[in-house]
Amino acid sequence: MSIYSIISPITDLLPEVRRPEKAPALQEKLLWTAAALLIFFIMGQVFPIGLDQSRLASFERLELLLGSRIGTLITVGIGPIVLASIFLQLAVGAGLINLDLSKPENKKLFQGLQKLLAIVLSFVETAIYVMSGYTPASASNPIFGSMFATQVLLILQLAFGSLILLYLDEVVQKYGIGSGISLFIAAGVSQAVFVGAFSLATSGTGTFLGLIPKALQTFASGDVINAAWFLPPVLFTIAVFLTVVYVEGMKIELPLAYGKARGLGARYPIKFMYVSNIPVILASAVMLNIQLIGVFLSRAGVNLLGEYAANQPINGLAYLLSSPLSPITSFGGNYQAYLQYIITPTEILHLAVYGIALVVLCVIFGWFWIESTGMSAKDVAGQLSRTGLQIPGYRSDPRIIESVLQKYIPVITVLGSIFVGLLAWFADITGALGTGTGILLSVGIVYRFYEDLAQQQLFEMYPILKKVM
Repeated sequence: MSIYSIISPITDLLPEVRRPEKAPALQEKLLWTAAALLIFFIMGQVFPIGLDQSRLASFERLELLLGSRIGTLITVGIGPIVLASIFLQLAVGAGLINLDLSKPENKKLFQGLQKLLAIVLSFVETAIYVMSGYTPASASNPIFGSMFATQVLLILQLAFGSLILLYLDEVVQKYGIGSGISLFIAAGVSQAVFVGAFSLATSGTGTFLGLIPKALQTFASGDVINAAWFLPPVLFTIAVFLTVVYVEGMKIELPLAYGKARGLGARYPIKFMYVSNIPVILASAVMLNIQLIGVFLSRAGVNLLGEYAANQPINGLAYLLSSPLSPITSFGGNYQAYLQYIITPTEILHLAVYGIALVVLCVIFGWFWIESTGMSAKDVAGQLSRTGLQIPGYRSDPRIIESVLQKYIPVITVLGSIFVGLLAWFADITGALGTGTGILLSVGIVYRFYEDLAQQQLFEMYPILKKVM
């Protein structure tokens, strides 16, 4: 009896969002997408029973990367879904799990495994957050007078919030546009950018927290020079955004022809960002995990990765691999004070090591990703050959197609990985709103959302085209 025959009955019992019998209209898809987004924002404002809000630790980068808000029902965000997907895709690509995803039954089993693993990770990750003290249980008012009962109840509530996001993602995929994972990431980053730039909330001194209102308030008081120092993060955010939009359109188009049908051809686009944002996502995840491991070790009295103060590394490897301080949260938006801080020798070394590590990890993960997910020159050549495509002027041989693709894919993979790493590093050190990784993710997501929206609109205008496609 194989392991798959044992797991299959379990995955069949998992609740599933039923596919619509008739494809929803575009307007209906937009409503479903908006409803899922509204629920996500509401959950981000709900704090579970038994939580000690005064001792919460905040990780801006982690929250933006996972579409989460620590301490609320979306504390772990889409982390379990993303991790389950990455683990299983890498396992299939590396041959650790022998599943032919071209077969419907295997694809269904893979999706069931992914959902089962995501559910398990939801409980595991929430338990880690609660037991480590990042989402601390209230010691002053424990449930039933028991701290353990309070922690268990807190874990169940946070895990339940994660499961809601899991099924919201499924709802968006089947009834909305795009995927819930992408939607929640883009929503979190957009919220961070909008709040950071335009928030009208005030601090204890009566000044606005949003950079643009704060600049206008300072300018109105007659301090023109200091007013200008609040604007660089906004300007760098716009610059990074426009750069990503421009680079998204850069690609090499390889001409192809159908060997059995003369006159018919196609083009295979090899985008400059061939591996998209995957390298910087995985690199950021590794660096974040180093910070978390460092905190756990520090609390156990082992400063192997460095010493910590207020959950932030102050020296050691964890400090060198940590992202720079934010000019908004750490310096109140005063960019002049932020510049004076980062030009110190210690911080220059920190930023240099952080940037080099980020770029190197991006290249490693970019290469690993194409080799394990069927995106290498050899894999693509086999795919094109099986569909009857060949390169004009060359023999119809997968090895010939591979030799041509080998001139482009490896080089573009390395260059694209270096680019996303450098751009994320640049956005981080300049204090761009939403962090560099967040901006890269959100621009790519919005771009794909626009393409999906345009395609849906086209299909509604020409139903016959949808049947052909």
